Amino acid sequence: MAEFKLPTETVDLPSKGLIYPKDNPLSSGKVEMKYMTAKEEDILTNQNYIRNGTVIDKLLKSLIVSNINIDDLIIGDKNALLVSARILGYGSDYTFTSFGKEYTVDLSKLDSKIIDESLFTGKNEFEYTLPHSGTKITFQIMTEGLDKQIEGELKGLSKINKDNIPEMSTRMKYIILSVEGENDKKYIRDFVDKGLLARDAKALRDHIVKIQPDVKLVFDRETYDGDIEEEEIPINTNFFFPNV
Repeated sequence: MAEFKLPTETVDLPSKGLIYPKDNPLSSGKVEMKYMTAKEEDILTNQNYIRNGTVIDKLLKSLIVSNINIDDLIIGDKNALLVSARILGYGSDYTFTSFGKEYTVDLSKLDSKIIDESLFTGKNEFEYTLPHSGTKITFQIMTEGLDKQIEGELKGLSKINKDNIPEMSTRMKYIILSVEGENDKKYIRDFVDKGLLARDAKALRDHIVKIQPDVKLVFDRETYDGDIEEEEIPINTNFFFPNV
């Protein structure tokens, strides 16, 4: 039986692989992906995958040729693979409507965020001093696997009290790795619930957004006054099914 050899492309990760340990294939900073076929379209339209929120992971696992674990990916690197999947499937032109006007963006020309490479040493752990309390912590940047753990806990908490789901504090309990050198998980959870100031939590979130590698999903929009502003590119159903 004939085998079909599909073309592939190498995707450069926004992190350049600097956040991953040397023994992790992702440390190369590159991932090989194949072009999308009808098989991947079946994945994208699978209602079970859509309902349980696994459709994107199923798609990427089908497209990625490199021997990597998707759960190891930081979210910014996963975003880059998602954009590449769209390009390999339907081309780089993405047309959408924003503020009542139609725009077309060339996804192949999106830039990665400029990162401070000195912060990344092959370990997903970073130091930070909370600006208002002066408390020294270490934290990690969100990965796909970590996000799944958080979603699992939130789902469990929703069964206990669906009207009061502590999403923000739960995420902090996973992101923070130590407080003043103490890395006991119960201690960290108690600190988040009883000792983490809201303004320090916001400062930490802002700091993570600032330093974490990612693809810049933005476009230039002309305002009603004629000024140019950066806006986020909306990712909707047309992202993978243009003109449908």
